[in-house]
Amino acid sequence: MDQLRTILPYCLPYRRPLVWGLLLVIVTNAFALLQPYLLKLPIDALAEGAQSDPEGARRMIVNSALLILAVAVVANVARYGMREILNGVSRRIEVDLRDDFLRHLLRLDARFYGQRRTGDLMSLVTNDTLAVRQAVGPAVMYSANTLANFVFGLTAMIWISPRLTLAALLPMALLPPIVLWFGRMIHTRFERIQAQFAALSTMVQENLAGVRIVRAYGQEKAQAGDFEGHNREYQRRNMRLARASGAFHPIMGLLTGSAMVVVLWYGGHQAMAGTITTGDFVAFSYYLVLLGWPMIALGWVVNLYQRGAASMRRINRVFAVEPSIAAPASPCPAPVGPAAIELRGVSFRYPPSVAEEGEESAGGGTADARTAHEPDAGLGREVLNDISFRAEPGQTVAIVGPTGSGKSTLVSLIARLYDPTEGEVLLDGRPLPEYDPADIRARIGFAPQDGFLFSARLGLNIGLGLPASLPPEERDRRVEGAARAADLHETVEGFPDGYRTRLGERGVNLSGGQRQRATLARALAIDPTILVLDDVLSAVDTATEARIVGGLREELRGRTAFIISHRVTAVRDADLIVVLDDGRIVESGRHEELLARRGAYAALLRRQLLEQDLAGAA
Repeated sequence: MDQLRTILPYCLPYRRPLVWGLLLVIVTNAFALLQPYLLKLPIDALAEGAQSDPEGARRMIVNSALLILAVAVVANVARYGMREILNGVSRRIEVDLRDDFLRHLLRLDARFYGQRRTGDLMSLVTNDTLAVRQAVGPAVMYSANTLANFVFGLTAMIWISPRLTLAALLPMALLPPIVLWFGRMIHTRFERIQAQFAALSTMVQENLAGVRIVRAYGQEKAQAGDFEGHNREYQRRNMRLARASGAFHPIMGLLTGSAMVVVLWYGGHQAMAGTITTGDFVAFSYYLVLLGWPMIALGWVVNLYQRGAASMRRINRVFAVEPSIAAPASPCPAPVGPAAIELRGVSFRYPPSVAEEGEESAGGGTADARTAHEPDAGLGREVLNDISFRAEPGQTVAIVGPTGSGKSTLVSLIARLYDPTEGEVLLDGRPLPEYDPADIRARIGFAPQDGFLFSARLGLNIGLGLPASLPPEERDRRVEGAARAADLHETVEGFPDGYRTRLGERGVNLSGGQRQRATLARALAIDPTILVLDDVLSAVDTATEARIVGGLREELRGRTAFIISHRVTAVRDADLIVVLDDGRIVESGRHEELLARRGAYAALLRRQLLEQDLAGAA
């Protein structure tokens, strides 16, 4: 339950409606519990004065009936207000929690996302926030309702007969240990359900994102079989929780039923002995029935609290993760114009991917949360080793090498998606950690190899990094200019809706080359001082690549640029060419210098020219 304390700050902005809602809980129960007393009056009047004063007994019955009706109306109007206010507040709290959680996720760096599955995070944002809402909404409402009902009902029962009240409550002595035992069981089982739901969400997300691959390899039945296994496990875990919850309510009902048996036996004897009146006996029985509902509702409330606590624990694990790449207390101002970038003795290891902690704990183990945010916890294999070179302001640096040599990792360090394991990356002579990462990234146009496009209009995708305050005309001009530089404008003009063409998920209705050129245009649209192009032309043909590279020469002027390409022919005009192999620099220099050495670069160029000749002959 301690986990739910972290939701209290979200309740503070709504403290006034919460107070009104809780006051209505008191009003609801106070008026509802007047009804047994109003029922007692005519029963006693009938027993005592039906023969001696029939007219008075008749007036008492009519007046009591009208009062019962009026009390019922007030109680139910207050009940409606109670539910409307408290449930409404809980939904607002859910929205606030979900908003904060997404903001926190957007703050976290690439290291975190390399260790978490998308389906796990989707489950936290949707299913777990829903469980927390039920804990701070319906559970709080019914807790207050149960407490008010219990206090008012117990007070009325003691007022009628303290001895009968004590006898009726004896079976309830078993209530605390039963609630505690079932509460722990529900908490554990619900955590396991949420972990399995995360695994289920991950599989659905991956299959929908990779549906074309699944179909291409004829794996529909295999994937459906795997999904059925996950689904069956999800069902099994839910059934275990359902059995626990199903046993809880009958046990609560058995306790209240036992109390009713005691009241019928002992209370009946008191009524026959004249210790209490017939009206008192009927009212006491009514109060006990009303008191039985809180006892039964208590089981449901405990269920909701335990589910909410389990979900909040999973959410708090992510909230506890701080980004390893964050702004320093006093960041240096970022350079305005072209800047020098230097790598000194840079080495890098990717952290190993770890299972989501909730899934680990659900299976009985305990995940080491430190791997989520400690830079040196559980480092994986070395990807880069002792990389050193310098790019002067306005220079173009090309990085080439075979697949898996560490090229993409190298430029991700320049964009500070990761920090190096050893060594440092300097911008204008200062290490990158001395700058605010947001200031650095605002000046870097980064076009990754696997360019991501959102399910939005093409123009919005290209202008993603442009300021929201930019006038529409200026925005359209910059988007079109960037598209022209990326050799995309003529293609877009052929679309029926032009730049207003709505893209499918990940830009599925564009070809691979069109997606890469849209990504390149997006990087150019923000007019960056540093440009990082990670093999963004791999999906276009050689002729298109040559045309785009020729057009980019003007765009690269005055910018510090880093270009990765598998094709050596695309980078021959670079000011510096760095050749990587197995994470190390094996050669560096200009195109002519590297050819004269007849080393790795020259061999790479000969191989690619041979492949082009063979492709042309075919």
